Amino acid sequence: MQGILVVNKPMTMTSRDVVNILSKQFSTKKVGHTGTLDPIATGVLVVCFGKSTKLVEILTSYQKEYIFEAEFGTETDTLDRTGKILKVEKSILSREQVEEALQKMVGKNVQEVPIYSAVKVKGRKLYEYARNKEQVELPKREITIYEAELQAISYTETKTNLRVRVVVSKGTYIRAFIRDLAESLHTIGMMTSLTRTKQGNFKIEDSYSLEEIEMGKYTFVPLEEVLKEYKTIEVNAEEKEKIQNGSLRLKNTQEEVVVFTYQNTPLALYKSYEKDPNYLKPWKMF
Repeated sequence: MQGILVVNKPMTMTSRDVVNILSKQFSTKKVGHTGTLDPIATGVLVVCFGKSTKLVEILTSYQKEYIFEAEFGTETDTLDRTGKILKVEKSILSREQVEEALQKMVGKNVQEVPIYSAVKVKGRKLYEYARNKEQVELPKREITIYEAELQAISYTETKTNLRVRVVVSKGTYIRAFIRDLAESLHTIGMMTSLTRTKQGNFKIEDSYSLEEIEMGKYTFVPLEEVLKEYKTIEVNAEEKEKIQNGSLRLKNTQEEVVVFTYQNTPLALYKSYEKDPNYLKPWKMF
């Protein structure tokens, strides 16, 4: 079992639940996903099988596109509608106010990680501190917001509701983005829905539901397809053995990362050797 499956994760299910289901269905333990989605979230979950699991680190780092809905005027402990309500206030904002605030969010930002997350501090997951009502200093991360587009805005008597499309870097929490957006508008807010619509070149239109996968209505993305973005160097049998033994290779290219193949089959990804820029060193072995 090799390749990549683009799954449309259903609501209420964790990313690990999806991996466990697929592991049983395809009778393999060599399977992993490339970016956690909260149970409330739906959409693109890229799942790797066999040799493709070597790419999990790379695929996780891809840019991600989301469409979220948020309600301004309500704050919860989880920063989404599944949490305990902490505060409610009147919050009526104009389209112009929201669009201006969104554009100010574009670029590099320092984001505080939500306490209801699986990020570890001193060996424990943050949500464990939250559930035990323990104080903990929340870590901060540098993230990048590449695009932020207001798609819709509507109102109740006391609340403003938004639908927004964003393109963000690895490690961005959309719940925290909404919190920070609300703060910039001097109000409070929570996420009410979230869909990941794209990760790298993997799109929701090309994803499969678990029901479709169970019925056999799916297609794997081959390892070779994902590696097409890198320069490919075909080698002979002698060089193949050296590469499989993890030897350094002389860098005869300007590319920082290359894939070595033998008879058009990927052997390894190599990247620039920091100790000697004239050489490439093994990175991912297939």
